[in-house]
Amino acid sequence: MYELEFPKLGIKFTMNQTAFSIGDFSIAWYGIIIAVGFLLALWYGLRNAKRFGINPDKMIDVVIGGIIGGVIGARLYYVIFSWDNYKDNLLDIFKIWEGGLAIYGGLIGAVLAGGLVCKWRKVKFSAMLDVAGIGFLIGQAIGRWGNFVNIEAYGSNTDLPWGMWSEKIVNDYSSLSSTGSSFSPWDPVHPCFLYESLWCIAGFFLLHFLVSKRRKFDGEVFFSYLAWYGFERMFIEGLRTDSLMLGNLRVSQLLAGLLVVFSVAFIIVVRRKIARSGDPEYLKPYVQTQGWQEELAAMEKEAQLYKERKMRKKAGLPLDDPEEETTEETAEETEAQLPDSEPESTEEGQDTQLSEAEEASESETADGEAEQDEKDKPEV
Repeated sequence: MYELEFPKLGIKFTMNQTAFSIGDFSIAWYGIIIAVGFLLALWYGLRNAKRFGINPDKMIDVVIGGIIGGVIGARLYYVIFSWDNYKDNLLDIFKIWEGGLAIYGGLIGAVLAGGLVCKWRKVKFSAMLDVAGIGFLIGQAIGRWGNFVNIEAYGSNTDLPWGMWSEKIVNDYSSLSSTGSSFSPWDPVHPCFLYESLWCIAGFFLLHFLVSKRRKFDGEVFFSYLAWYGFERMFIEGLRTDSLMLGNLRVSQLLAGLLVVFSVAFIIVVRRKIARSGDPEYLKPYVQTQGWQEELAAMEKEAQLYKERKMRKKAGLPLDDPEEETTEETAEETEAQLPDSEPESTEEGQDTQLSEAEEASESETADGEAEQDEKDKPEV
């Protein structure tokens, strides 16, 4: 537990990294905040999936795969570039609740794992990336407040009114100075987590209300996300005191700059190819194609059938098709009304007895007539 204060604003917080404990098991605020960010990103994705040409049910499978890949990638990325902190105690690698998740590693892991699931579930990968890009901004905007609780991801010294200070920063200084960071731990520092959170919120509104509605091809929103986030990270990373280093280079700062250049160039090149093609169908977003309309119609039909079955179940009616059920019931009722095999044999016996009685009656009538004729003859 540490005190965190903003001296020039006269604001002070008592930061407890543990939200609550159950016995010896503790739940950290960092994990809760990350989970909230993820859930909001998922909620956004499910609500907007069809707008990008994605089946929401299949999207859930992709998201699950992306989460697994993202967590593994984020942790591996951080551990690789901070190996000296883990080489003597390998079990610490698994303590992700203590912090140490690199966003770029998470992106790489999520994209790779999500891409494999997209191929398996037959989801348009580039369209899924567009939804994911906006979802990432939501998750990052909220998740950065986990850094606030942990008092990490701060920058060098600043005289700005929102500069912050904590005793934890003083305690961290010895380990940070060994990586080449040079700053005064006794003076306020930049709240880099706040800068990035605000930047991601602005990016969400930009991509959701502008870029996604004017995109010319699937994947344009995602590359816009990479350019937007990379541009901010390229500058903020220069302020950070806990950057992952590769020699004298800040890894995330270098990668951010490359992503900005590549993403902007990619968008420009593809847009020019679309304009020059003169074909309105060239690289058209999947949501605007006939294939998506057919897939959407099938989804709506399935949803309607599910709704009807649910209503019939609630009403206590059979779950099968009403017409088929009626036909089957009618056939069963008709069959039940028919006499069994034994009565049929009895009827045949009755018919036989009736025929014999009629023959006997006819025979008696003939004999009677013969006798009458004999009586009517004159005697000789």
